[in-house]
Parts: sequence; structure tokens; C-alpha cells
Amino acid sequence: MMMKLLSSSSRSRERFLEAILQSAIEYAIISTDLDGLVTTWNEGARRILGWEEAEIIGKPAAVIFTQEDLQAGIVQREMTAALAEGHGNDERWHVRKDGSLFWASGQMMALTSDEGEVEGFVKILRDRTEQRENEERQRVLMHELAHRMKNTLAVVQAITSQSFRSATSMEDAEQSISARINAYSKAHDILLQQNWLGTSMATIVEATAINLGLETSGRFKASGPAVELGPQAALCFSLVLHELVTNASKYGALSADTGTVEIEWSVRGEVGAPRLNFNWQEVGGPAVEAPSKKGFGTRLVNSSLSAFGAVSLDYAPTGFMLRLDAPLQKLQYKNYSDAEE
Repeated sequence: MMMKLLSSSSRSRERFLEAILQSAIEYAIISTDLDGLVTTWNEGARRILGWEEAEIIGKPAAVIFTQEDLQAGIVQREMTAALAEGHGNDERWHVRKDGSLFWASGQMMALTSDEGEVEGFVKILRDRTEQRENEERQRVLMHELAHRMKNTLAVVQAITSQSFRSATSMEDAEQSISARINAYSKAHDILLQQNWLGTSMATIVEATAINLGLETSGRFKASGPAVELGPQAALCFSLVLHELVTNASKYGALSADTGTVEIEWSVRGEVGAPRLNFNWQEVGGPAVEAPSKKGFGTRLVNSSLSAFGAVSLDYAPTGFMLRLDAPLQKLQYKNYSDAEE
């Protein structure tokens, strides 16, 4: 009955179509004449694009395109596709009245008269900015995950091969690999709790002490101001400190009842470029001798810390000492994957 009523009254049909047009507020529906001037502008177009109907009617619809797309002839290309194929697809950035950009998905189609003559075009758009941004975030996250997996596997591979190379037995190798991977895993856990944004030097030092059962020992002393580390630096210090404590327990100050380890760090201010001074000092242990060959620990310390700054190792008879002088900004770099490339 309703359709019969509508078919018998062109005015009713117009009101019906107008109601549909204005209720489609999630879509910008725009019609133009053959010269590309706006002839209709629905409520959805007002909400998405910002122009009021009264100020855009009779104006070129091209104002919603970027200058780059206008220079590339995108409008003419869409019109040609609409005439030749029935529709021209539209997946690109568009411009709002305030000059901001949004990602739109839609089509352009030709409007024809009852006689089949082309009278203009209709363009239908939907704001897909949020969806595109979500897809971009997902792409970045997948890229980041791939880098982290690659880097983690590379570290595990290095730990395994180097531990076997320096081990005296399979049991020794198994214990070394397990301890080192556990230290690396603990650092990952800390970073995950911080949404992989980094953590503090104090947290990494404390985690090392807890992991090796030294948290209540007066022989493991650490002091320094609050210093934030980026993800890469945090993982580096976790592995390095684990190696240093392990070596101190086997051969250095912690292998004797009276020996101690003192860790100190400080930040010295330089105009626009503060630097971190990190010191590891062993005291009261057996007499120290420089190793005849570089083991895994020495190579790890040199290769890892030297990526951030100047490293010096001192095998003085009174106790092993390590110093790092590094730009604080480099240690606090947040983008883990880019830092690895």
C-alpha cells in the first residue's frame, strides 16, 4: 500500500528519498552537476566534512580533495570510471572545512535522467580514519613483535653457543644457559609490566640481586639517582649485571667471605646532553688477574655496553672495576626495534 502511494505521488517519493538521504548520518552523500558543483549535501556530509549545506551548495566539490590528488587528476579519474564502469572507487585522504584530513572510503556514480542522459554525479563517503589508524597500529605492533622475536632469538642463540664454548661439561653448560636465559626473561617481565616503555636502573639492579639471592646481603651495595632506561638498555644491563655478579661469585669479590661489590651510578649535567657514569667496583676479594682470553662474560660486557658509550675494564689486583660513560639520551631511547636496526 505504501509503495503504491509513493509511486502515485512524485512529491511523496521526493520526501521519502529526502528522509533516507538525511537519516544516513554515517555517510557523506554529495551530488554534483556535470561541472562538479555541489547540488545536494546531506546531514552526514555536514557532520563528516564540516560545511553547512547553505555555504557549500553551488561550490566545487573538489574542495574536499587534497591538493596532491587534485594535481594528480583524481577527480577526473573518478568521473571517468563512474561513466565507463558505473562507479569510481575512492580510498584516500580527504579534507574537512577546518583543513584536517580524514581517511574516506566510498564511491562516485553517475546520475542519469529518465532518458539515460548523464546529469551529474553522486559521491558517497564514509569516515574510515579510526579503522585505518587501528590497522596502522596493528601493522606497527606486528613489526615491533617481529623485531623483538628476532632479537630475542639472536640473544638466546648467542647465549647458547657461547655457553657451550666456554663450559667445562654439559652440566656446566646447562646451568649457564639456564641462568642467563632466566636473567633475560626476568628483564622481559619487568618491561612487560611497564608496557615495554623501559624501567629504572634501580629496578634492574634490584632484580639482579633478587634473582641471585643477594637482595638481603650487605655485600652487594648499590646507589644512585633515579635514572630511566629504555627497553634495549634495560635488557643490556640485565644480562651484563648477571654476568658480573656470576663472575664475582665464582672468581671475584663474592667468592671470598669478606669481599663486596659496590655499584654506583650518577648523572653529570652537560648542556643539552647529560651523561650517565656507571661504576662496578669489587673490593676485598682474592687478588685479581687479567684473563688470558676473553670469555663470554667479557665479550658480552664489551659488545653490549659499548653500543651505548665508552666502556673500560680494569683488572687491578685489589679488585675488578668496570666503568661506563654514556649519553643518557641514548640509554633512554624508547623505540626498541629502530634501535636494533
